[in-house]
Amino acid sequence: MATGIKDKVAIIGMGCSRFGERWDVGEDDLMAEAFDEALADAGIEKSRIEAAWLGSCMDAVNIGNSAIPASFALRMDGIPFTRVENMCATGTEALRGAAYAVASGAVDVALAIGAEKLKDTGYGGLPNPFKGTFNDLWFQIGSAPAGFAQLASGYRTRYQISKQDLKRALAHVSWKSHQNGALSPKAHLRKPVDMDTILNAPMIAEPLGLYDCCGVSDGAAAAIVTTPEIARTLGKVDMVTIKAIQLSISSGIESSTDQWDGSHVRNTRNAARKAYEEAGITDPRRQLDLMEVHDCFSITELVTMEDLFVSEEGRAVADVLDGFYDRDGVGVPCQVDGGLKCFGHPIGASGLRMAYENYSQLLGRAGERQIAGASLGLSHNLGGVPFQGIAAISILGLHG
Repeated sequence: MATGIKDKVAIIGMGCSRFGERWDVGEDDLMAEAFDEALADAGIEKSRIEAAWLGSCMDAVNIGNSAIPASFALRMDGIPFTRVENMCATGTEALRGAAYAVASGAVDVALAIGAEKLKDTGYGGLPNPFKGTFNDLWFQIGSAPAGFAQLASGYRTRYQISKQDLKRALAHVSWKSHQNGALSPKAHLRKPVDMDTILNAPMIAEPLGLYDCCGVSDGAAAAIVTTPEIARTLGKVDMVTIKAIQLSISSGIESSTDQWDGSHVRNTRNAARKAYEEAGITDPRRQLDLMEVHDCFSITELVTMEDLFVSEEGRAVADVLDGFYDRDGVGVPCQVDGGLKCFGHPIGASGLRMAYENYSQLLGRAGERQIAGASLGLSHNLGGVPFQGIAAISILGLHG
């Protein structure tokens, strides 16, 4: 019977580029920036890496959607290098590939790297490369803000929350992230924003205003993984291991049946249940020390608090307004580095960038934003739209 990969894979090195409008560099430079940091952190020679996975979703520079650009950029000669894509879970998918290779015993050391140069596409938001059924469904809602605004309407209707209370909670979500992002040297947006500015910002798709939406950025992140046994031979004493990686993908139930009321994201709940089981977590509200969630929009973060079973159903608004998810609050700090709100969302990099923050926190390397005593961190990606898409969750923790 399958038992998962809990504590079978250790992360021995991670790296993250600076995120932002990186007009001065190419995707190869971003990958090298993240990889060089990860390699130095791991303290190994590049030749020790036996296989690699590249996460890249929309970048036009890829040669035939292959991993060749990454192999070229990093000079990874003669090893298997695989490109993966799973919408906004692409970075986590790359980590999953590398982790599963190590856990299976296929290789001793593997690399996961994710990168995207979204600014070079020329779009103000995410470009649309899709064809077929999903593309038809996407254009029924018109845009990403419109789709997630519908999530807000469904949530407010189900729990009979006033527009005013929801707006205040959403503003607090964004305010919190901007406060945290100001302490993150690699974030795209590093300026605190006051509540009045957020509440009075131009409306994008009611109730989502300008500051309820994440930006568009370039960036890359990387992880080097091996077994805990090999990590010890490398002198790794304080060790971060993967407790769980789980994905859930929609089968169309939300958009083609009456089994979904539009107030939550089924895939996140499915992935969370499986991840908690794999990691041995029975009470996430008390056991998790920090979270990085897919805050493409403020409503997404708020609803995710319930979909991860940290807030009770209908209670996320109260928890947010009580400061439960603030960095210096009494609950589970969320988006300690500023999240997608301050880093933007270069798709291939986001999942690994979130893992990078958790990894840094667990090892006590987060500087001004360090959460004291952190030993268990969760990251969450949500791809597509609430009624059809994908959710991915990774849980990292200190080993032993």
